[in-house]
Amino acid sequence: MDNSLTLVLILLATAVAVVVLCRVLKLPVMLGYLTVGILIGPHALAWIPESLGTQHLAEFGVVFLMFSIGLEFSLTRLMAMKRTVFGLGGAQVLISMSVVMLIAWVFGLDWRSGLALGGMLAMSSTAIVSKMLVERAELNLPYGRQMMGVLLFQDLAVVPLLIIIPALASNSANLSSTLLYATLKAAIVLVVLLVVGQHVMRHWFHLVARQKSSELFMLNVLLITLGLSYLTELAGLSLALGAFVAGMLISETEYRYQVEEDIKPFRDVLLGLFFVTIGMKLNLGAVVSDLGWVMLTVVALILCKGLVVTLLARAFEGDWGVALRSGIGLAQAGEFGFVLLTLADNTHLVSAEVLQIALAAMLISMLAAPFLIQHGEAIARRFSAAEWTNRAMQLHQIAIQSMMNKGHVIICGYGRSGHSLANFLEQEGLRFIALDLDSRRVREALAAKKSVVYGDAAKKEVLVAAGLMRASALVISYTDKHSALAILRHVKELRPDLPVIVRTADDADVETLKKAGAAEVVAEVVEGSVMLASQVLLMAGVPLNRVIRQIQESRARRYAVFSGYFRGNEVGEATERLQPRFLRIYLKSEHAAVGKHLREMDLGKLNIEVNSVRRHGVKEIQTSEEVVLQAGDVLVLLGLPEALLQAELRLHKGK
Repeated sequence: MDNSLTLVLILLATAVAVVVLCRVLKLPVMLGYLTVGILIGPHALAWIPESLGTQHLAEFGVVFLMFSIGLEFSLTRLMAMKRTVFGLGGAQVLISMSVVMLIAWVFGLDWRSGLALGGMLAMSSTAIVSKMLVERAELNLPYGRQMMGVLLFQDLAVVPLLIIIPALASNSANLSSTLLYATLKAAIVLVVLLVVGQHVMRHWFHLVARQKSSELFMLNVLLITLGLSYLTELAGLSLALGAFVAGMLISETEYRYQVEEDIKPFRDVLLGLFFVTIGMKLNLGAVVSDLGWVMLTVVALILCKGLVVTLLARAFEGDWGVALRSGIGLAQAGEFGFVLLTLADNTHLVSAEVLQIALAAMLISMLAAPFLIQHGEAIARRFSAAEWTNRAMQLHQIAIQSMMNKGHVIICGYGRSGHSLANFLEQEGLRFIALDLDSRRVREALAAKKSVVYGDAAKKEVLVAAGLMRASALVISYTDKHSALAILRHVKELRPDLPVIVRTADDADVETLKKAGAAEVVAEVVEGSVMLASQVLLMAGVPLNRVIRQIQESRARRYAVFSGYFRGNEVGEATERLQPRFLRIYLKSEHAAVGKHLREMDLGKLNIEVNSVRRHGVKEIQTSEEVVLQAGDVLVLLGLPEALLQAELRLHKGK
């Protein structure tokens, strides 16, 4: 077998194995790739030697990383967050770099090395922080917005550092003129590309798109990305800078989202290989021999960087609790630090020994990051009295709103769907309390005298304060799966009999949410298609009553609570007391029905239909007459109000 093919197979096999392990352990995949590089690199098992081929793979990985950042670059977003991005983010990068340069000077390192190290260590991990914030539904919280603003500036700060670091490595006697020349050259190239390229790019993409060939479109994206990278390298700048400009140019066209989707497979694979090559740089022997320095650097990095961010966030926002959460979240090193580390290594700006210590410290800090973010709230509460006070006041406000409610509905999320649902509930005279994390939305709702409070529904204590133990139903009206699963977990623990209705964007997560305990999942795509079909049928001349019947039958097939129940147009013609309704009954160990067959309850004589039986609030079991009822079962009964009361009495007390 060819040696190069052997190396590729080794690389792919180990990468797949470790990435699968990371997925199972719910760790960032990037850490898996780094681990692969450490294991198979020249300093450990030595399965893959360090060569020009692997260096070229790393360069392509950086190119696509910078292209992705350029593609997500948005002037509108920057202006909306300018105080956080340029104020807090700019101060964090400058002060962090200054602190590292000062420490480097104390230890006798050249200021150029200190600046390069400062650039590396000032960066935080966009991949880890954004992933954790999304999973924990904290992206729109004050500290979530702060962290994303700082990360956005760090992404931008990489661009000038890509120009400065190679210039610092030159042996020119007049360094200031070298830096000035590099900056001027970069500015001219960027202006030409952005001014001329903007006009050309849109027309060129129109021409390519008119050919209606996905293959041609993909080739065009690769040509522009690598072509502009090549042009900037010819101009004496870096490949990564050209890729960033290519992403910026495409982001201003209407083809941005298509390009983002098409480039994703290339980006992910090459980025993975880039992180593998970073891991290959780590010499475990050198790390072990300098373990004391490595651990000291890790502690100093996390403490100093966390302290800098905390103090700056406190100065900008004035809240110690939010500032502490931001500091804890951004205390680690980041993937762009590796980009700068590779550049510093290639230009020999930092000694091999110092580079190994910095690389090991960066890796360890990133391994610690998910755990720090996960426990950020507990750490903030321990050190900040304001965080305790804010938390207590928030729960107090929620409790005040809900204390008079019994049998109310808890609405998680007061966006458009939550607002519409609240209107329906009000029309029926049903009480509700809505929880939302958008402070502006909460203020507007309170001004309109709506029962809406600020609170994170994914937290157990917030749900309890909202009256979870007294509620009749809970609705998750937003489409965040991770937050929904957290809420379902809390409800299952505290109120397994409480019906939870979940909204989702499509039907991909329906089974997952139902297994987690959702009584019903409403998929927007499905509901949208039902209404779309109804309009098409009406316009095609199908009679109205048949269209209504189709909609009802479709929903009867889709939703369990409607199965077997179809009354045509009778609803509205009979009085309300004669209309059947649903009742959920939760069985406890002391109830008479526990341990008995369903047929022994003889509910049929009461004209009661057992719609479904959910075991332990999750698994729906077959509703046959021979089912033996157990403690923890939730029975969904359909019948008239008086009959339902009798059925409940029979199931609970055997009467």
